[in-house]
Amino acid sequence: MSTAPDTAPNSVPPDATAATAATEATEATAATAATAATAATAATAATEATEATEATEATEATAAPPPAPDPAGGRQGLPLLALLALATAVFVTSLTETLPAGLLPAMSGDLGVSTSVTGQTVTVYALGTALTAIPLTAATAGWRRKRLLLVSMAGFAAANTVTAVSSEYGLTMAARFVAGVAAGLAWALLAGYARRLAPERLQGRAIAVAMAGIPVALSLGVPAGTYLGKVTDWRVAFLAMTGLTVLLLGWIAAAVPDQPGQRAGERPGMMRALRVPGVPAVLFVTLVFVLAHTVLYAYVAAFLDDLGMGDRTDLVLLEFGAASLLGIWVVGARIHRQLRLLTLAGTLLVAVAAALLAVLADHTAFVHLAAVLWGLGWGGVPTLLQTAAGEAGGAQADGAQAMLVTLWNVAMAAGGVLGGVLLDAAGSGSFPWTLLALLVPVLVVVLRARSHGFPPGGAET
Repeated sequence: MSTAPDTAPNSVPPDATAATAATEATEATAATAATAATAATAATAATEATEATEATEATEATAAPPPAPDPAGGRQGLPLLALLALATAVFVTSLTETLPAGLLPAMSGDLGVSTSVTGQTVTVYALGTALTAIPLTAATAGWRRKRLLLVSMAGFAAANTVTAVSSEYGLTMAARFVAGVAAGLAWALLAGYARRLAPERLQGRAIAVAMAGIPVALSLGVPAGTYLGKVTDWRVAFLAMTGLTVLLLGWIAAAVPDQPGQRAGERPGMMRALRVPGVPAVLFVTLVFVLAHTVLYAYVAAFLDDLGMGDRTDLVLLEFGAASLLGIWVVGARIHRQLRLLTLAGTLLVAVAAALLAVLADHTAFVHLAAVLWGLGWGGVPTLLQTAAGEAGGAQADGAQAMLVTLWNVAMAAGGVLGGVLLDAAGSGSFPWTLLALLVPVLVVVLRARSHGFPPGGAET
């Protein structure tokens, strides 16, 4: 889920300065076409990829011990320390995927390739997640959840270290693919892990806390990495990610309760989730919404540079980030009552932002306004979609959420490819129009999914 982004995929996880302009951004590249072919393969595998994933988590609900009661009043509360550790894991997963977006010019110069080719470091990460989900999830089905999470975070530490020291494009792409594999392991369990650490009445809020890592990574992590890369070197940004991950390993070991893996011989049917009313609608919205977001976000530095605002990329990202955090807060406070309304509002806000960028981007003030609306609309989307999948899925919630994670990362990969193709063929001015066009079917599906998928009301509290 991912992120592409949860795309995520977006989807925890301060002050930033801009990445320099990507003047090479319009060069055509063979790597874009090659990755597009792979992304198509990932999309074909998307529905299969989650069969093993559902199997991994399907029995945790009954096998896991219940959360500890709240000593204050006998009622179970949110285990915030553990949930914040999971949120940081989501932050690491999402930021590792999208960090190149703010560092493309510097990375392309050191690696000796064009900006659009360097942009495929985002794509190959998402492909690593999507293409390896089937065998790895099946192979680790019996693992304890805490052990699996620790292994996946260690994979991030190793991959980010290699990325930081590599001077060869091929090695960098290999390291990014490995990071995507680690993400596949993490995404397969994080949402379910958060749900099972909380009592049923608070599961929506538990997911909101954990999934907040996605918009925080996009809104604050990328600007911070961009700033760090500018004042030092882009490699330092990746090394900082390694340091954070090492600290997170200790946090998880100390503060996150364990959950059991799957018992041998238990393999519930995967496709049953697709037959649950509402689940296909949520999955469609996830795939198209994340694709639309990634097309622009992955190449935002190139877009702003073509507007003559390359020196303001840091400010635009900061505005996006602050608005995203506000969006997270609003969604977290209202999701239990207004999931449908919040989803519609988020879609419309991003659409208005795209329209402003498409029509009025020559006016700097409207670009800044669009950044705020974009962040406000997108900030809560990962939490809304994860919660909608769980609510619509019912007894098949694990399968629905696993499919969402896979499609999120397929969308992130496809968004990186589509953005690269559009950049070379039509220029960055095509990005907001593409975003706007893709949001039309998203809005239609949400409006039509009134009975199932995005019904009035919201998540249980």
